[in-house]
Amino acid sequence: MTSTQQRAALQRQIWQIANDVRGAVDGWDFKQYVLGTLFYRFISENFTAYIEADDDCIQYAKLSDSVITPEIKDDAIKTKGYFIYPSQLFVNVAASANTNESLNTDLARIFAAVESSANGYPSERDIKGLFADFDTTSNRLGNTVADKNSRLAAVLKRVAELDFGDFKDNHIDLFGDAYEFLISNYAANAGKSGGEFFTPQNVSKLIARLAMHKQASVNKIYDPACGSGSLLLQAKKQFDEHIIEDGFYGQEINHTTYNLARMNMFLHNINYDKFNIQLGDTLRSPHFGDEKPFDAIVSNPPYSVKWIGGDDPTLINDDRFAPAGVLAPKSKADFAFVLHALHYLSAKGRAAIVCFPGIFYRGGAEQKIRQYLVDNNYVESVISLAPNLFFGTTIAVNILVLSKHKADTNTQFIDASSLFKKETNNNVLLDSHIEQIMSVFDSKADVEHFAKSVNHDVIADNDYNLSVSSYVQAKDTREEMDIAKLNAELKTTVARIDQLRKDIDAIVAEIEGRGQEA
Repeated sequence: MTSTQQRAALQRQIWQIANDVRGAVDGWDFKQYVLGTLFYRFISENFTAYIEADDDCIQYAKLSDSVITPEIKDDAIKTKGYFIYPSQLFVNVAASANTNESLNTDLARIFAAVESSANGYPSERDIKGLFADFDTTSNRLGNTVADKNSRLAAVLKRVAELDFGDFKDNHIDLFGDAYEFLISNYAANAGKSGGEFFTPQNVSKLIARLAMHKQASVNKIYDPACGSGSLLLQAKKQFDEHIIEDGFYGQEINHTTYNLARMNMFLHNINYDKFNIQLGDTLRSPHFGDEKPFDAIVSNPPYSVKWIGGDDPTLINDDRFAPAGVLAPKSKADFAFVLHALHYLSAKGRAAIVCFPGIFYRGGAEQKIRQYLVDNNYVESVISLAPNLFFGTTIAVNILVLSKHKADTNTQFIDASSLFKKETNNNVLLDSHIEQIMSVFDSKADVEHFAKSVNHDVIADNDYNLSVSSYVQAKDTREEMDIAKLNAELKTTVARIDQLRKDIDAIVAEIEGRGQEA
């Protein structure tokens, strides 16, 4: 099955699940049940594959729980990070879901057991709370136990029908595609910005490639506002595993999305000892200070959110912000995220950050921070993308690429705003567009109406304006006029009008003459 066929099949299945529970669960909340069930199925199948170890004589799902020894359980948790008994596997629960009168409480008990299986082990923090948003007893599923069970059984049945073989053999990002489809269908209706939680896959691909460009290996990759983890995972998909040596790091302030990010790591076979996702406010309570610096940083932080800024007098002395001599405005934290990323970046690495365009030309504190970045030669490229690439917002965002190892004092500007394919709800960045951007990013060549490298002094003279449009002249798409030809046509038209007036005057005179004769 091709990737296009897999993606279409997945979307049909998800929409069918939506129809099965339509009117019962708000679309935005409903996504938690679909994604949670996908995750439950995945870890069940993944754990089964680990236990069976390609031995056809072992059928773990058919074993009795009683044959599991403490030694087997202990070894499995140390390796996989959690344990699932045969009776708790997705395939067994789904098989009897339609007739199980205690399905909702059974699921709650199973999820609690899977999480608690890691208690006291190194994986405890990575497993704890993974199913917190999959509330099987919620009244959102129905007012009666029977209603809850009916809808849960419908979701389990539909997810069980997904037939893509092994998760690891899929041509698509199953979890990412499911999430993207749900976001695109529900974000607008729910009045929530999907862009806060999910970066479309091809934009993620571009950001990952920018951050890891020409790095034979990186120690670690980090996202300070990781959302569902899509940017980190694109780095895994785009590059051989050995290139990212010490794992994937991220911090996320939203608890639901924090859980999704951890689920996503497991779904992509990133073991608990190879990722570290933390919950919390990156700007106020940053994690990973002992882990820095990072060779690759990717991020799509929230656009122009409020933060405490100058109301906290200790922040101006924070190692992340002090070098710039000024804090980002309280009403716009964008540059606070940028300076945070820069502080965590290694001398050989790159950071690729999605930014709101306004921060590149506004005055005040933001101008002073731009001056700090440019004067210290940290800005490698600013890339403007097409509008409407992200769910929940139509703005044309920019990507800021930071580097601490530039070979010259030029800053590159790329106008990629015309690179997109128009689809029903959103514009889409194609692989061919990514290749075009990466080619000029690598060469640093000037391309008329597309890319230009600008010296530090020119930017300084322009008040440290970093807007792409200030340096890359947009192509004039207006039709070119042939003035001589236009003048000739005007003369002909004027002559015709004059003749028409004479003819009309003659007709009027004739009519008036007849009236006098009468």
